[in-house]
Order: sequence, then C-alpha cells, then structure tokens
Amino acid sequence: MMIGEVRARQGIRWARKRTKRLSARSSVVLLTLRNRFSSGQIVAGTPVVVSLTSYGHRITRVHLAIESIGRGSLKPGRIILWLDDPAAFGNLPKELVRLQRRGLDIRLTDNLGPHTKYYPYVSSLAEHQLPLVTADDDVVYPRHWLRTLHGSYLANPGDISCHWANRVKTVRNSIAGYQQWLPCRTTAARSDHFALGVSGVIYPPLMLDALARFGTRFTVVSPTADDIWLHWVALQTGLRIRQVSATPRHFPLLPGTQQVTLRAGNVELNGNDRWIQGLYTAEDLELLEAA
Repeated sequence: MMIGEVRARQGIRWARKRTKRLSARSSVVLLTLRNRFSSGQIVAGTPVVVSLTSYGHRITRVHLAIESIGRGSLKPGRIILWLDDPAAFGNLPKELVRLQRRGLDIRLTDNLGPHTKYYPYVSSLAEHQLPLVTADDDVVYPRHWLRTLHGSYLANPGDISCHWANRVKTVRNSIAGYQQWLPCRTTAARSDHFALGVSGVIYPPLMLDALARFGTRFTVVSPTADDIWLHWVALQTGLRIRQVSATPRHFPLLPGTQQVTLRAGNVELNGNDRWIQGLYTAEDLELLEAA
C-alpha cells in the first residue's frame, strides 16, 4: 500500500471520529433539554426489554444514553438500569429520578462487572418469553436503533442480531489474537460472528434461558469480558450472530465517560486473548470453522 493511500485512509478515519465527537456533543445538549423538560414516556407496549448498567462517575451521565433510547422511533416495553452501589441507588441523580417518572425501572443488584447489564434480568425469570436488548451507558443511540434490532429479531427469531460484529479468525488450529479479527461485512448469520455489545445486541428467549442455565461461571472464566462469554454460550447453544447491516455501526460515545473503560485491559493489554484461550476448546474451534 502506497504512503499516500495510507495517509488518505488515516485522514478519513480521523474525519469520521471528529464527526462522531461533534455529533455526540450536539446530542448531549438536546438530550439534556429532553431530560429536563420532557414528560413523555420512554417506554411503550413493544414486547422487548432493554437492559443496561452503570457505575462510578458514569451514573451521572447514563441518563443521556437512556434518553437517546427513549426518544427512539420504537420504544421498548421496559428499560431497566441495574446499579450495584447501594449508596448511589439510595441517592439517585435528579436526572434519573425524572426518568423514573417516565418509565425507567432502576434496580439494585450485585456487582457482576460488565455482566451486570444482562445477568440480573436473565436470572430473574424461570422462563423467558421476550427478547432482551443490551445497551451501554456511554453511547448515544440513533432513533432507529431499537427498531432495526427488533425488526431483525422478528425476521430471524432464532438468531442473535447486532449492529456491530467482528469475524473470529482461526489459524493453525487455534483462535488468532483478538486484535487480528476483522469487522463483519455481511448480514449473513454465522457462528463465527462475534457481537460487540457497545452498539446493542438483541438476544432471543432461547439464549436467555441458556444464560440462566450456565449461571455465573463467567465470574471465573470471563469476568471482565461479557462479549466473549455471550459468544461462547451462543456457540454452545447453536445460535448464530447476524449483523443487521453489511456495514458495522459504532455509535457516538458520550463525552466525559471514557476515563475508565474495559477496553484498556481487554484489548490493549490482551485481556481478551487470555479469556478466549481459557474458555474455547478444540470442539469449539471445530464449531467456529464449520460456521
């Protein structure tokens, strides 16, 4: 690849990141006003549940992510925010109190790290009838975010659908390092597609029942990497992952939420590779290669 071509691609990536940052800043203003003055419900009768968690200083900003979900063209039947800090739960920011009045369900639970955003809900029911959508607390979700996920679920109820997936790379009878995996560029459902929760994922009831059966083993084999555990359970259950568009989507991040992230340990310090090597077996590799 020529130097000029490399620089051109770097310039395009820089421009895209800058556009996302500007979009996020403008969205913060609008979402802040929405939270302060809107009395409209953020939930409706759609048979789908949205679940997320927050912690630390991010609790003071999570209302913006929730507002972005609540303004969507399709509103879920329920939005649950899980908190693991009793002090924060007992003294909620006024922004979250306002959202409670508009339909937000806030629950106190144990600290399960990133798994807190789905497992307390999964374990709360003996049998699941509704799909679950997971979201992150530091993302501005676009208006058609949930409608697109739910539409994919209705069309493909036996698959896990997401906005952003990578393709698991295998080499020499092993799984290649996480940073060598490439973005998914198809809407086909495959077992070696790996959903990234940051952009939102919808899980069918079959997957939720499987997660309940596997329990909290993730606290040992993948405590800081929920995406890895979720993919592994999907592989054991025979569920495939489908990206809703041929282009993976990474939505704007909320400013002021990235001081402490899991990415530093899981990706930059190769934590994901450690969990992958300890979790996936030779049989799992065969399933991936047969995808």
